[in-house]
This record gives sequence, C-alpha cells and structure tokens, in this order.
Amino acid sequence: MNKDYDRRFTNNTIFNIPESRLGVIIRNIKLDDINEILQLQEASFADMAAYGMVWPASFLKKHMHIFPEGQLCAEINGKIVASASSLVVTLKPQYSGHTWHEITGGGLFTTHDPKGDTLYGADISTHPKFQRKGIGTMLYNVRKNLAIKMNLRRIVIGGRLFNYYKYANKMSAIEYSRKVIEGEIEDPVLLFQLKNGFKFIKILPNYLYDRRSMNYSNFLEWLNPYHQ
Repeated sequence: MNKDYDRRFTNNTIFNIPESRLGVIIRNIKLDDINEILQLQEASFADMAAYGMVWPASFLKKHMHIFPEGQLCAEINGKIVASASSLVVTLKPQYSGHTWHEITGGGLFTTHDPKGDTLYGADISTHPKFQRKGIGTMLYNVRKNLAIKMNLRRIVIGGRLFNYYKYANKMSAIEYSRKVIEGEIEDPVLLFQLKNGFKFIKILPNYLYDRRSMNYSNFLEWLNPYHQ
C-alpha cells in the first residue's frame, strides 16, 4: 500500500446515465444509509435474501468503521440504487483457494489488512429497476480508482455462476464458465465482470451458499496498470 495514501479520501463522483438526464452520484456509505442499503440488498438478491444471505445492519456498521473508503453506494435523486463493499487483503499464494467467509472474516471484515496488496470485492448490488444502465460499471470504476490511489496491485472478486444451476447435471463448473467466456452460454454476471476488465482465473468450490451457483464462484482478477 502507498504510505502517502490519505485516509480522509472519500468518493463523491458524478456520472450520467447514457440516453438519460439522470445523474448518478457515487459516494462512500454513511450510517444514515444503512436502512436503504438493507432494502436494496433484499431487492437485488431476492433469491439469496430468501435464505438470509444479506448483510445485517451491524455488519455494515463494522465495515464503515474498519474501511470506510471501500464502502460505496450509487445515488440518484437522493435515493440509493446500488452499493458495493470491499476490504484490503493479501492472498498467499496469490491465487490460493478460499471461501467468502474465510476472506471476509465471516462478513465482518476482520481480515482487512491495511498493508495488503489486493482490494477484495465482497459484494456489489444494483436495484432491479436500475440494472443494465451502467451503474455497476460506475461502481467498478470507482473501485479501480481507489485501488490506484492506494497503489494496490489488483482487485479480486468472487463472482456468481448465475445460471449454473441449469447446467449442473450436464457439465462441471469450470466447463460452464469456459463456455460462458467462449460465448456458448449466457451468464449475465460473468459477462459483466469480463466486460469490466476482469480476467477469469479459476473456480472456487464451496465459496458461499448460493443455490443458483451451486455454491461455486469464479475467481476473477483486475490488475492495476499503475502499480509500482
């Protein structure tokens, strides 16, 4: 990490949605936002919310206390329509297998390492009414800017295999992801991540309880081109 990084840095970036007059403000999450974030999570991950796989309010407060710079939201006309949570870690070896609970300290971000070299994307969500408008890409771009400002080597995320449950009895998880990359199968999550410059590394088994992904995840990486 860059020793000159100023922890007072906060994101407050304004974007415009193409073919729309709506301005999107990307900023750091505040305590007053928590109730809106919880509602957003339930709407964005309706399938996972049904079995309790969303942030509790106490966890969001913990994230803001540990690493406020990495907790982002997207706001339109004063309403939060998307959010993203991240922490800094070091993986040894750099492509080591892990679960979501292991890497995030059970979701509490107690594994956050200020001296780490990797910004780890623990979560990103966009309200269904505002999906496919480029807001997720805006959040990823601000994450990339944060990694650059902090002189981190890369961003790593564990991505859902969103439609794998439809193919699980026909092929392995690695075959599924390869076919998505080759354009033979459509998976909106992996395609979105590839479009945003992430490279598929490998499959992570037993990553997180996720019925659609059959508990698998894609290990994806974006390298900071300005890292020194």
